[in-house]
Amino acid sequence: MNEITIWHNPKCSKSREALSILEENGCEHEVVKYLQTSPDKQKIKNILKMLGISPRELMRQKEDIYKELNLKTEEDEEKLIEAMVQNPKLIERPIIIKNNKAIIGRPTSLVADFINS
Repeated sequence: MNEITIWHNPKCSKSREALSILEENGCEHEVVKYLQTSPDKQKIKNILKMLGISPRELMRQKEDIYKELNLKTEEDEEKLIEAMVQNPKLIERPIIIKNNKAIIGRPTSLVADFINS
């Protein structure tokens, strides 16, 4: 099986569940703790392309920092991406990557189907 990467936040229950699914299925995987090592703009752009979504759709819009930065009214996608680089807590999680495709593992039931496809 091809290697899988998970953008993981150990404090997030959904992220821990997704990681458990990878382990239970015997998947070789790389864990990227994106809160410790923030992804750069190009990595976020690559993830957006794999997911087929806009920067806003990748953002956790209920986070306090989203409101503090007044991102709800921001139209410039580059600024939204930069906000995620500077504040990785804004990035939705977990993100599972396999074969240049990605999903946001919510609900976690999506993870098993994705890794076994």
